[in-house]
Amino acid sequence: MTSVYAFSAVALDGETIDFSRYQGKVLLIVNVASECGFTPQYQGLQTLYESYQDQGLLVLGFPCNQFGRQEPGNPTQIADFCTQQYGVSFPLYEKIDVNGPQAHPLYTWLKAEKSGVLGSQSIKWNFTKFLLGRDGQVVQRYGPTTKPEALRRDIEHALEKENS
Repeated sequence: MTSVYAFSAVALDGETIDFSRYQGKVLLIVNVASECGFTPQYQGLQTLYESYQDQGLLVLGFPCNQFGRQEPGNPTQIADFCTQQYGVSFPLYEKIDVNGPQAHPLYTWLKAEKSGVLGSQSIKWNFTKFLLGRDGQVVQRYGPTTKPEALRRDIEHALEKENS
């Protein structure tokens, strides 16, 4: 069975991160953008990260420019925006595609594991969220309109579960 630990991605600083380093963590994976109506969710994501990181939560942000070209920045601009505007300290990765033939393999897997509304696999917009348990498997998928604070109960439940 494949898990998130089989993947890697390039961080904003250019380092390739093997996700096996996240074994045993609860992950919240989000495709993000700096010029989106949902961009203020960065604040809620940061609050979740600060609230639960000591218990094992990691928020992973994946900038994406596929929706209305709402993430035009380069890695330095993205990092500066996120830290200056929202105090983001959770890991951010280089811009990726989440749909189509160039979709990052991580997102191809995430979408196959947990479909969206009416069984749709494609990501509909920025700030779609995937919650993964300590076993590296997808627990839940949330649409862009689901605010980060609405995930608290599911995150707490996932944090309570031991590694399988």
